Amino acid sequence: MRYTLGQAAKATGKSKTTIHRAVAKGLISGEKGQNGEYRIDPAELHRVFQLKKPETVPDSAIWNETRPYGDPTELAARIKGLEEMLVREREALDEVRADRDAWKQQATALLSGPPRTRRWWPW
Repeated sequence: MRYTLGQAAKATGKSKTTIHRAVAKGLISGEKGQNGEYRIDPAELHRVFQLKKPETVPDSAIWNETRPYGDPTELAARIKGLEEMLVREREALDEVRADRDAWKQQATALLSGPPRTRRWWPW
């Protein structure tokens, strides 16, 4: 199985442009198909570029097997804090909506007034 430029970029962690430049310079041999797509042999690719290491789960993300969700008192405190934050955000949203409605009403009143007639002479 041969790599396309995109697959080669994902396999090495490089950009497609970097892989294309390497092929253009002759560092990597690749075949250009009829549709204009490059095909690169994996052995050729990994001879020049290192294989990207698979991402691993950091140690901090490993679950505690005794209490997978953490300490209940700590979680209750976080929930209470988030609920208080939600109340403040809702109050701020209500205030913004009231301001919006006031500006909308003022704009509507200004637009619905009688049109000004223009005279030929400025005095």
